[in-house]
Amino acid sequence: MTATKVLEAQSINKSFYDPVKIDILKDINFSINRGEFVSVIGKSGCGKSTLLYILSTMDTDYTGKLFIDGELMEHKTEKQLASIRNEKIGFVFQFHYLLNEFSVLKNVMLPGLKLQKISALELENKAMELLKILDIEKLALKMANQLSGGEKQRVAIARAMINDPLIIMGDEPTGNLDSRNSAIVFDIFKELTSVYHQTLLIVTHDNSFAQIHNE
Repeated sequence: MTATKVLEAQSINKSFYDPVKIDILKDINFSINRGEFVSVIGKSGCGKSTLLYILSTMDTDYTGKLFIDGELMEHKTEKQLASIRNEKIGFVFQFHYLLNEFSVLKNVMLPGLKLQKISALELENKAMELLKILDIEKLALKMANQLSGGEKQRVAIARAMINDPLIIMGDEPTGNLDSRNSAIVFDIFKELTSVYHQTLLIVTHDNSFAQIHNE
């Protein structure tokens, strides 16, 4: 069976001028296939997050070519890129960015309500299924500010999955968690790829994360 490329970077370069030119990324080339779990490891400040923001189409100030689902991202309007992000990319950040005025269930549903591909009732059922997969369905009606850090990150993962994204991107998703909760989040990521064939690209400076990943 031929591997399906979800994302491909060709000769990506990024520089800052402060006031002299500083090269942050030089000639980055790689591709990610459907169902792969890819980690980008490196020390803080080495350009990992910069790369992720380019790959997620949030930063368009670079040279080179970026393909998502076989489609070139060049010359697209911000509205087109926002639509691609909402439909094809799920995000999990170091800080969960949940909205405290909403319940867990509503937080998970929000990207789906924005996309408007299925009815609110279908979306609610889907959100509950995701909360079950992540073993937090009992938290569905709790407000976001009543959760622990580990619980919030699991809610953020459910939210990232609600639109059936082509790829989930994580920027230091365990950076704010203790080792026990980091291990839980990592196990969830592994299960998403092995059981649900979800594609993941995770940026981290946590070497232990990388070591477990390679075991």
